[in-house]
Amino acid sequence: MPITRSFTKKSILQQGQVQPGADLSTSPPNPAPEPRVSAGRKRQKNNALKISKEETKNPSGLPDIEELSYNKANGSAVSSEPPANWEKVLEGIRKMKTLEPVYSLGVDETDSSLPPKERRFAVLLSALLSSLTKDKVADGALQRLLQNGLHTAEAIDKADEATIKDLIYPVAFYTRKSCNMKKIAKICLTKYDGDIPSSLDKLLALPGIGPKMANMVMTLGWFNVQGICVDTHVHRICNRLGWVTQPGTKQKTSSPEQTREALQRWLPKEEWVRINPLLVGFGQTICTPLRPCCGMCTVSEFCPSAFKESSTSSSKSKKSGKR
Repeated sequence: MPITRSFTKKSILQQGQVQPGADLSTSPPNPAPEPRVSAGRKRQKNNALKISKEETKNPSGLPDIEELSYNKANGSAVSSEPPANWEKVLEGIRKMKTLEPVYSLGVDETDSSLPPKERRFAVLLSALLSSLTKDKVADGALQRLLQNGLHTAEAIDKADEATIKDLIYPVAFYTRKSCNMKKIAKICLTKYDGDIPSSLDKLLALPGIGPKMANMVMTLGWFNVQGICVDTHVHRICNRLGWVTQPGTKQKTSSPEQTREALQRWLPKEEWVRINPLLVGFGQTICTPLRPCCGMCTVSEFCPSAFKESSTSSSKSKKSGKR
């Protein structure tokens, strides 16, 4: 979800220190030799173990809507060398004229009418609804909650879960999200007097809230920039530009959370808020997920991925046409 407001940073808190890892230097003792079994029985045993592990990973059979867990020990405060020409790339993207994000955060429209505590809780609801959901769908769900007075912890706690579920439908995982909303409301009432947590770690402890959501809530709710909000657009574009890699390798990052950590190691903090709406607009209009418009991009000369994905897509379509 893009951030479409500009903010005055009240404070930027220090990131957590890297914690020492467990001692892995001691090798485990040699295991006792296994008794001989037939090949058929061994295959059956391996298949049973495989099924057991898969069930343990996801007993419900549904994908997990919560984002990757936040790892304080990953050291996103550790600086690294910025990529070449990154300032030219950002400036070039800013100058392109078609980069207004398609979506604006729905809760912004209610800023002037809601008291601060209620506005913060509405921001938290908006973040929860946005997970794996198209922006306009999430915005519609939030507006229906606002119209029915269900934008405070007290109101959500008193409301019937079925009513909440009906109002937020058709957001992705609306049943689980309505359940999490009830849990969050109860926590906010009992621990924070109806307000939302004011720290990143406490926000991440809420059910259904992952790193991207927590950082967005800290920025929009508390005007306190704690980290970069990395969604699918920011994750994709930073990898295409070669701006982020996995620690100690040249491999692309494999998740938005890895991208956030890698980006925060070198991007100046004054750019942390602005980079989300900038790259979201760029990703929605030019650097699209499929067939990016590299011919329209004014910074393609600095992009190691330029024309590779677009030419691959066009060549595939030509081949299918010949058939």
